[in-house]
Amino acid sequence: MPTRDDELIDKDNDAHSAASHAPHATPVNKRRTPAREGRVVGQPGFVLHSYPYKETSLIVDLFTRDHGRIGVVAKGAKRPHSKLRGVLQTFQPLSVSFSGKSELRTLIDAEWVGGMLPIEKNALLCGFYLNELLVKLLARDDAHPALFNHYVATLNELAHGEPAPIALRKFERALLKETGVAADLTRCTTTRAPVEPDGLYVVDPERGARTAQAVESWPVVSGKTLVDMEREDYADPQTKAQSKQLMRFLLAYHLGGAPLNTRQILIDLMQL
Repeated sequence: MPTRDDELIDKDNDAHSAASHAPHATPVNKRRTPAREGRVVGQPGFVLHSYPYKETSLIVDLFTRDHGRIGVVAKGAKRPHSKLRGVLQTFQPLSVSFSGKSELRTLIDAEWVGGMLPIEKNALLCGFYLNELLVKLLARDDAHPALFNHYVATLNELAHGEPAPIALRKFERALLKETGVAADLTRCTTTRAPVEPDGLYVVDPERGARTAQAVESWPVVSGKTLVDMEREDYADPQTKAQSKQLMRFLLAYHLGGAPLNTRQILIDLMQL
């Protein structure tokens, strides 16, 4: 018996909203969805996630530079001699072309661009963590070119052996900033005064930093940690440890309780 997704996709040239199968929670970005272009050619992008559709096709979640996160149907991509079969891989820089105005477009072409070292071993798991964050926190069709550049830079840092905890903290912070839910960490919301490096604070996910009380249910961090995070300076071991706990708390809040599968694996294996 055909599924609802089959009916929707068949109704609009095999390109409608079967993207509901993809593992994403309600995105934090609430901006209005922009009008979609009918045909886009040669757009820089990366595969975030894919899953089978019918016998020979794939539904692919892409992160593109100028169109944000989009879903496409890659027709025939599972066929043995399909050009797309070996191209639609995660962490590979691509040039993609697609068409359609529905939530799920039709992939016309995808070409490997090159120019990046592959990520391997533990860094590969960090890459999947980045992808899961983007799938679960980015609204569809909401362009974030600056975040796209952060993503490329983070993959390059991981590929070149940069410390994974630092690369991940910087990307997590950039993601919350670009989606409009990250407050300024250097100013106390209750006093409007600059954060004091030797003070103790908590970060309200909706408002920003405030002075910590005697008893707090949220992570308590030093003012220096907040200033360091704003400067992307993670040299201090205390900043590394406190920023990890703070970002875990903030992401959990903005995910609305949706679990991050790769995060738990990273915690178990690498204490990131």
